[in-house]
Amino acid sequence: MSTVPPEAKRLLESEPLMAHLGTCVDGRPHVAPVWYRYDESDEVVEIVTTGRKLANVRENPQVALSIQQDEAGEAQWMVSLLGTATVVDDDDRTERARERINAKYDAEPEAYAENTLVRIAVGSASYRTY
Repeated sequence: MSTVPPEAKRLLESEPLMAHLGTCVDGRPHVAPVWYRYDESDEVVEIVTTGRKLANVRENPQVALSIQQDEAGEAQWMVSLLGTATVVDDDDRTERARERINAKYDAEPEAYAENTLVRIAVGSASYRTY
């Protein structure tokens, strides 16, 4: 049985929106924007990242993602995902994921080459349309 409802799946890939990744280490929460790609076949979210986000995921893999679509400052819908992140220290897999994500956001395939692949297995999902 799928964790992500069909309507939430559709919303996740409907357009190239920014997600906000929430991590927490030593009781200190950190939220930062990320580009993402939802992979329905594996029910995972792929991001490529570096810096504080990556360090936090390495220390505590429990994460949250929030994606929201607005129109003129009015929320249209939101999807919230909770999951377990896995850092993928594999250059080939990271490159392929980066190319998929960059294509979604109209960036050059080789952009952000310093980032590392993180795959987030979705544990729970909720969504709401307004």
